[in-house]
Amino acid sequence: MRRRLEAFVEDPAQRAWLDDWTLYASLKARFRGVAWTDWDAALARREPASIDAARAELGEEIAYHRFEQFLFFEQWDRLRAEAASRGIRILGDVPIYVAQDSADVWSNRELFQLDENGLPTVVAGVPPDYFSATGQLWGNPLYRWDVMERDGYAWWVSRIAAALSVCDLLRIDHFRAFSAYWSVPATDETALNGRWVPGPGRKLFDAARRALGGQPLALLAEDLGDISKDVRELLAALRIPGMKVLQFAFYGADGEYLPHRYKRDCVVYTGTHDNDTARGWYEGLTPEERQRVGDYLGSDGREIEWGLIRAAWTSVADRAIVPIQDVLGLGREARMNDPSRPEGNWHWRLAPDALRPDLAERLRRLTELSGRVSTKP
Repeated sequence: MRRRLEAFVEDPAQRAWLDDWTLYASLKARFRGVAWTDWDAALARREPASIDAARAELGEEIAYHRFEQFLFFEQWDRLRAEAASRGIRILGDVPIYVAQDSADVWSNRELFQLDENGLPTVVAGVPPDYFSATGQLWGNPLYRWDVMERDGYAWWVSRIAAALSVCDLLRIDHFRAFSAYWSVPATDETALNGRWVPGPGRKLFDAARRALGGQPLALLAEDLGDISKDVRELLAALRIPGMKVLQFAFYGADGEYLPHRYKRDCVVYTGTHDNDTARGWYEGLTPEERQRVGDYLGSDGREIEWGLIRAAWTSVADRAIVPIQDVLGLGREARMNDPSRPEGNWHWRLAPDALRPDLAERLRRLTELSGRVSTKP
């Protein structure tokens, strides 16, 4: 194991993030969890002498975090190999933004819109939408795209490469911000006063493709929300498939999320981690909306989740995804995340006995009927 650990630590792909992460994690513990902007000023500014001293002082803690990451990657590699042997491909996810209090920002202050103390001057969010009348104020620091462009977007290229090294496909969250992003003054309490600012566009993805071998990248885009013509043109130019969410399909006479409007090059979801479960969503509809849903799906609503699953599976979309809560027929108590709620999210867990053989058989049968059985080993 020692040799495998040494090889992991010395691997250039891992060293690109491992050294900074392990030092950050060790310092975070030393300073009892406070944000890096509240550490000793020399460490917050990453003055070389202070960084060298910290690495020497915290050698054991750094070694522990390295070993912890090594174990994770060994276990993940075994899991991925087992999935591949069963014809299962893993879809990963990369949030467009990172947390302010993170190794990424601490190690790369020049790449983010920060003041002299390392605090954001503007932050990320979105304007008023389906989830919130005042918009969503995420609070993440925004990138300095002009600075990133100077080195060919090396930080983003490294991030994409790392993610694709541990999964087969990669969903880019909040893709529309690569075309234009919502910039909100850091002192604001809502996202209402933000403004659209141009993003890097296809320059970033062209740089990533060149750096990673020249072949098309295995990406799909989260293209939900306020999607303008320029975002659609960027997706089309890059040939990256977008998303269709069935819960958004029934609020107009002929919405773009209705399955009969799809083209093949897309991914359909019954709902995402940001939506209520299918059953919770249906119970919140008006009688008129329920009637429209029932008429379209041919469902009386008693198993609305399976009506949506069938609509997704039998659509022409290249890929179809269903949250496990919908397979289980769970209600709003099993919702994973509510973007308009700052607390109480991501608490739901799958019970050990929840995955029953009858549900597996039902899903298998529908998968066969709709021609979605993988033929690849």
